Amino acid sequence: MVNEIKLMHTEDCHLCEQASEMMNDLGLEFKAIDIASSAELIEAYGLRIPVIRVSGQELGWPFDPSDIQAFLSQVDT
Repeated sequence: MVNEIKLMHTEDCHLCEQASEMMNDLGLEFKAIDIASSAELIEAYGLRIPVIRVSGQELGWPFDPSDIQAFLSQVDT
């Protein structure tokens, strides 16, 4: 089973926009999760976004395209 790639983000976050652009440039399909939709998500990710989450594993900022590729090669996507 393919696990969904999630990008934990919020609106007006320039780092989140950079992360999204990197993922698009790599041709990745992902679901953007706005942490503002949940108090639990804000508490968990508020100071750490952007965060890429796959199969319960996370890659937190800072990262670049090569970091994303290395992370995804190590998780069960």
